[in-house]
Amino acid sequence: MLPRSRQRLIALAIASATVLAWAAGVGTPSDASRGHWAYQTLDALQPPPPAGFGARHPVDAFIRHTLASAGGRPAPEADRRTLIRRVTFDLVGLPPTPEAIEAFVLDPAPDAYERLVDRLLASPQHGERWARLWMDAVHFAETHGHDQDRIRTNAWPYRDYLIAAFNGDRPYARFLQEQVAGDVLFPGDPQATVALGFLAAGPWDESSLRDIREDTLDRQIARYLDRDDMITTVMSVAVSSTVHCARCHDHKFDPISQRDYYALQAVFSGVDRANRAFDPDPAHHRRRQELRRQQRQVTRRDAALLDSPETRDRIRAWEEDQRSRRIAWAVLEPRTFVATSGVPLVRQPDQSLLAGGERPERDTYLITAASPVATVTAIRLDVLTDPSLPQAGPGRADNGNLHLSEVRLRVFEPETPQGADIAMANPGADFSQQGWPIGHALDGDDATAWAIHPRVGEAHHAVFPFATPVHLREGSVLVCELRQVHGGGHVIGRLRLSVTDQASVSIVAVPAAIEALLDRPESDRTQADRLELAAWVLGREIEDALAALPPPSLVYAAAADFEPDGGLKPTPGPRPVSLLRRGEITQPLEAAQPGALHCLPPLPSRFELTDPSDEGSRRATLATWLTADANVLTWRSVVNRVWRHHFGRGLAASLNDFGVMGSPPTHPELLDWLALWFRDEAQGSLKQLHRLLVTSATYRQSCTPDPGAAALDPENRLLSRMHRTRLDAECIRDAMLSASGRLDPTMGGPSDRQFGLEPGIHVTPKVDYAVFDVDAPAGSRRSVYRFLFRTLPDPFMDALDCPAGDQLTPERANSVTVQQALALWNDRFAVRQAEHLAARIEAEADTGPARVARACLLAWGRPPAPEEAQDLEAHAARHGFASTCRLLFNSNEFVFVH
Repeated sequence: MLPRSRQRLIALAIASATVLAWAAGVGTPSDASRGHWAYQTLDALQPPPPAGFGARHPVDAFIRHTLASAGGRPAPEADRRTLIRRVTFDLVGLPPTPEAIEAFVLDPAPDAYERLVDRLLASPQHGERWARLWMDAVHFAETHGHDQDRIRTNAWPYRDYLIAAFNGDRPYARFLQEQVAGDVLFPGDPQATVALGFLAAGPWDESSLRDIREDTLDRQIARYLDRDDMITTVMSVAVSSTVHCARCHDHKFDPISQRDYYALQAVFSGVDRANRAFDPDPAHHRRRQELRRQQRQVTRRDAALLDSPETRDRIRAWEEDQRSRRIAWAVLEPRTFVATSGVPLVRQPDQSLLAGGERPERDTYLITAASPVATVTAIRLDVLTDPSLPQAGPGRADNGNLHLSEVRLRVFEPETPQGADIAMANPGADFSQQGWPIGHALDGDDATAWAIHPRVGEAHHAVFPFATPVHLREGSVLVCELRQVHGGGHVIGRLRLSVTDQASVSIVAVPAAIEALLDRPESDRTQADRLELAAWVLGREIEDALAALPPPSLVYAAAADFEPDGGLKPTPGPRPVSLLRRGEITQPLEAAQPGALHCLPPLPSRFELTDPSDEGSRRATLATWLTADANVLTWRSVVNRVWRHHFGRGLAASLNDFGVMGSPPTHPELLDWLALWFRDEAQGSLKQLHRLLVTSATYRQSCTPDPGAAALDPENRLLSRMHRTRLDAECIRDAMLSASGRLDPTMGGPSDRQFGLEPGIHVTPKVDYAVFDVDAPAGSRRSVYRFLFRTLPDPFMDALDCPAGDQLTPERANSVTVQQALALWNDRFAVRQAEHLAARIEAEADTGPARVARACLLAWGRPPAPEEAQDLEAHAARHGFASTCRLLFNSNEFVFVH
């Protein structure tokens, strides 16, 4: 291995040559940096022979060989109390219990440590710890950020996916593939759809991507920037590359061209961030995915589906059934019509009524009409579309929906001016929203209603058969009352009433255009007619089948198929992406083709796709590219990332940047050996990688510095000892809960909102952490289940360097500040946990010395030294035991891992 000074000189020389070449235009960064260490193949190599110190473990062989070559020597092994505390925090993020510590200390078996590691890796708390670190890396939070920091109610399933994936030891290749294209590569697995929360983990500009017009320049700029965040997340986390630096020009230092960057833009050009449906039950999930696939075929008017012999037979059978059940309806001509809210109802040429004016919260329509038939057996209500209505209607709610609470019908005859109610039963509708059936319009309960979401923007109708036929005398008048009292503006926008005298009444859910096709002989129908008829019939069958499934769950994730949200609507296919001169939206050059980086032969830099219009195939191809054996960046990146979390510093210190301007590895041979071992021998098992690293003698060293080693290697890059590190925010908070006995082990589910919440201006709420009751159940679960607000972080956790999710955080800051000391001493949570710990100790121990000893075991993992015990007992006698517990929580022994 080259000395560190020479490595740095070489890196600087390459960087300087690259800048000169780029500035002079005599070459590209690709030419200057192709020989960079990160892009070289992974060649098989053996650990070096022991040099000066025996090393049976392969990690130790590499570390000690380099250490001996530099004239250093390893530190002795840490004592068992230190080891169990260190490895327990590393693998599960919690302190070991005093009982676990004593059992390990007294275990004489030579494999006691290895068995401890295996127990920790098998613990469900392991996934909770490592999911939180991955969430840092992908800047996960549960609000949008930007100027409209709206809450993402359905972001949390992605967090639960991560916990399950780490606990289940998902092979790393599949783990990455699921998060980039799980819906395409593993369509039968609902959790592979949840995994797409990875692509949607970062901030989202709601103002530009939802609330402004589709055809604006700002909307197009926002899309490029939104995809830039996806690219940055994927390529920084998966392959430790700063691809985003090539947005406006070829990368100045690394072999990444601007064309590579826009090729990745094209990969993600067909997805948005939205609430995506999935079914926790795999059988329901597979059924829904198949129906959705057929639905997309119908939308595209796919002749392979719609004009097949099987479909033609189904259409003929359906036509025969429809003709046998067709009903003649007579339209009622309204005589009087009024809305109790006072809004105008305007009669249209087709005798429908269109509501106008300012939309009311709720309303009731009263309509009178004479019947054109003497005997009436049913009344029909058509709710119709109109360009003046939201989403074209037929409701006036923002999403085009309506809520019809009750329908009442009375007949007024000349001799009975008070009128008589007409009994109706067994209503039917062409469509009912899940949980809002047409029967609710006759159940006498204003709290229920008929609704038609999500099939808005199209006409619907409902038929209300009479319990017995009504024979009308001349001069009789029908009065129809339509109650819409749910609120929220869910009132009908346009309606028409009809009656029939036919004895057998059934629902004919056919629009006028389809009725016209039914009247046309089959021999006269064009290919377009056949496709339109088939699409309508199959589309309704598919929607009925979807409606019959249990309501799906939702996850905030990358999605191409989702319910529209204001101006955010799915795109029918990948959007066109152009290479932009200097990244300027108004200066497009050639069209970008989906692909990745050209600096990793033999991997292709551009993707050959069977169907370029299929956005999912683009992501699937990228996922395969990322996890190919030949993608040396991926395998180096992951082992370096895990190494850093165990040893305090990556073998290459810049976790997200393996480029020329990043830090070269201190032990390049070890990094490559680990990458190959992890890829080939461990088959991508992260638990095996953890086990390999934490069972090494290098990991088990004491962190006590040796004066000679400190002079030789002041930053401890050669690992002559273990790094001493401060616990991160979650570990500190969870350790307090664990020591006080208040930790709730319940896993999964919606995040705990540890704040008060009030509506704010527009969509950003007002958040007050001070009003939260720290003793509430929501305050006792592990910190990984806290709700993560992007622009309004928890002040206590923020003081302890917990990231807010606004930026990718490959590694936490490890600062030691006055603010941290003040937070640990004064924050309501810390004070309350000290009080709970004191109450626990007082219940478990009788005397002052016993209480101090028990408190130190719970907080430090060891009994106090005699002088420590004396000082703590004196403090307790003077200030109380709760104050003594606050001292323990504020001690270096509690906050640091040795």
